[in-house]
Amino acid sequence: MAKNDKSKGKESYHLGIDLGGTKILAAVVDEEGTLLADEKKATRAEGGPEVVIERIVEVAKEAIAESGVRPSTVIAAGIGAPGPVDSDQGIVYSPPNLPQWEEVPLGPRLSKALGMPVFVDNDVNLGTLGEYISGAGQGSQHMVAIFIGTGIGGGLIVDGQLHRGFRGAAGEIGHMTVVPNGPLCGCGRQGCLEALASRTAMEREIQVALATGQSSAVGQLIASSKQKRLTSGVIADALAMKDPLMIDVITKVQFYLGVAVASIVNFFDPETVVLGGGVVEALGQSFVDPIGDMARPLFLQQKDAARVRIVPASLGDHAGVRGAAIMAASRVQN
Repeated sequence: MAKNDKSKGKESYHLGIDLGGTKILAAVVDEEGTLLADEKKATRAEGGPEVVIERIVEVAKEAIAESGVRPSTVIAAGIGAPGPVDSDQGIVYSPPNLPQWEEVPLGPRLSKALGMPVFVDNDVNLGTLGEYISGAGQGSQHMVAIFIGTGIGGGLIVDGQLHRGFRGAAGEIGHMTVVPNGPLCGCGRQGCLEALASRTAMEREIQVALATGQSSAVGQLIASSKQKRLTSGVIADALAMKDPLMIDVITKVQFYLGVAVASIVNFFDPETVVLGGGVVEALGQSFVDPIGDMARPLFLQQKDAARVRIVPASLGDHAGVRGAAIMAASRVQN
């Protein structure tokens, strides 16, 4: 929870909401982009859309109350949702981590409940926008963001604007083919970056190695963790112990991410590549630097290769809510 007493006296504010499969985060942001207060709740996705929408409304109202601003001065809200989104109509289509969601009119439902315009976009798009405006991408005109966690998502900034693509499907970096006929991805295709470099891919590699008798402390770390699976914290702990298996897995992940980053740079030529998500948050610069070292020799244009910034994200969980608030401010003015 964060609170900023400078909230008093401002004229208008915006609400940013990040809807995930396990938690909902809401924050109030002022006209200068300062985050005044945030609140979070468990999503309880198993309850279906009605339960989740009710909880979104609750956490949004709690964030407004915590900020100390008058509710009437919060003039619009933005929300990032996982999966396919119709940002014009505010509809969320069958997100993978939200069961029972089929063409849910999330924007109109929340607008009615909160008494303000509510705009919806993909959560990774809004995380990208947050990092571009307020985080590691500041000052860039062309930026790529790659978020590495359970899966891998991406977003694009082109000429200073979030790029959604012809069908709203731009930025699916996790589903670039890196190894033809490689490991099966959750999307049903083979060799996607997500199938090679996500936390899910790391866990698969570790389980195979442990099943074949390879010695490692990772199995014990997973067993002693609350979630009983490979979390970003378990990865960090195993690397701190210099566990050979974890080092081998991370080295492969950095290789594949480096190849992907080089391909993106050769195609798009961005000033900045921002790497974020739970894995990057846990490991930081030491995880990102080898990715840059792998990518730069593969750049076709070697002139000024060092000027292409490959950097860790800086906003953590707040990238999505900041991006959502920024989107709300922009769209309510149009």
